[in-house]
Amino acid sequence: MSDQPRRPRRPAKPYRRPKKDPVRVLAFEALRAVDERDAYANLVLPPLLRKAREDGDFDARDAALATELVYGTLRRQGTYDAVIAACVDRPLREVDPPVLDVLSLGAHQLLGTRIPTHAAVSASVELARVVLGDGRAKFVNAVLRKIAQDDLDGWLERVAPPYDEDPEEHLAVVHSHPRWVVSALWDSLGGGRDGIEDLLRADNERPEVTLVARPGRATTAELLDEEAAVPGRWSPHAVRLAEGGEPGAIAAVAEGRAGVQDEGSQLVALALANTPVEGRDRMWLDGCAGPGGKAALLGALAAERGALLLASEKQPHRAGLVARALAGNPGPYQVVAADGTRPPWRPGSFDRVLVDVPCTGLGALRRRPEARWRRRPDDLEGFAPLQRGLLRTALESVRVGGVVGYATCSPHLAETRAVVADLLKQFPDTELIDARPLLPGVPDLGEGPDVQLWPHVHGTDAMYLALIRRTG
Repeated sequence: MSDQPRRPRRPAKPYRRPKKDPVRVLAFEALRAVDERDAYANLVLPPLLRKAREDGDFDARDAALATELVYGTLRRQGTYDAVIAACVDRPLREVDPPVLDVLSLGAHQLLGTRIPTHAAVSASVELARVVLGDGRAKFVNAVLRKIAQDDLDGWLERVAPPYDEDPEEHLAVVHSHPRWVVSALWDSLGGGRDGIEDLLRADNERPEVTLVARPGRATTAELLDEEAAVPGRWSPHAVRLAEGGEPGAIAAVAEGRAGVQDEGSQLVALALANTPVEGRDRMWLDGCAGPGGKAALLGALAAERGALLLASEKQPHRAGLVARALAGNPGPYQVVAADGTRPPWRPGSFDRVLVDVPCTGLGALRRRPEARWRRRPDDLEGFAPLQRGLLRTALESVRVGGVVGYATCSPHLAETRAVVADLLKQFPDTELIDARPLLPGVPDLGEGPDVQLWPHVHGTDAMYLALIRRTG
């Protein structure tokens, strides 16, 4: 599977959403926004669904179908591209992006859902007529009829190379990940074929919505009163919405006393907060605080001990999100817009420091399926200096005896252990703390002392955590 962009970006012509099939038109509209504006589906789709409900176009079943069409198409884009490429007489880069979006939506209905074949083809052709015109609708019809001649397993046998000949390319096509991502995840995971296939499958599953009850402001008991809510697996503050649901409709979430937060992110904050420190424990720092989820949990935990949290975020608009997340925190806190590599505070000011650094996001592909198609191997070179600079500042900012948590939502070794190893060489008066006992009850945490969580093992995003103590 090529790691090059599948298509150029060209804007679609404006169109009006018809009453006849608003679900598929909305799904197409969301895919166009993802393609044209580098938008994220999890940010684009909710307002589109909300407006459709307000206009009376949608009910709950319509919203569920539109969500499945958008996320399913994005997750399986690589596989569907391979199938579509086998059914057209030109390279995919020469197919207009809006046409390719309609074809991908149709392919997902044919190969990834239980929608009857005739309905999937006819609905997709009608969508093409509405958003593309009659001429290109005929092209869509011809391609989808070819795709409909076989099921997904049959197509994979035709378009994926045999595993024994090229295992990485086979997995890339079958599980719809760029080849370089498959290679990177396999290196990080280690082991044989079963582990990497389980991970790639987990990346293509829709994750549960996980809430955090912020200590001193909400309780898990309150959140468990919600319909279909069940306790979290590992975090004492986590509650899962097993059947989806709208978090914003929950009073504690709407009031900011609880929030949406992956359990892996909760565990990172809890591990840092529970690491023993020598001496005082009054000043905590979140050095990369945007958009504020970990800061809100850290702030609540700090408040229980009478400590102050300083939340720092470089981008002013993201600092505003942090301030919103922390609003109402029961203890003292401060939010500043500051460059974490050029901090305004003095060295050695803090007892605990968290840096959840910017990264490729390869650990959150369940939630942002389009990210796998946007990232390129050379992105790692862009993140590397920033990640090392932020960890360097964190180690300079913590006092002797204090602790730093280095976290990233990527399992890529270049963003995790390589960064930590480089900085430990530069700071010889430091030591790695075994993080595993600080995640009580969480199984399969490896040999330590750092921790890598996995979607297929722990049901979390692939969060990485290293805990480092200043010893001198």
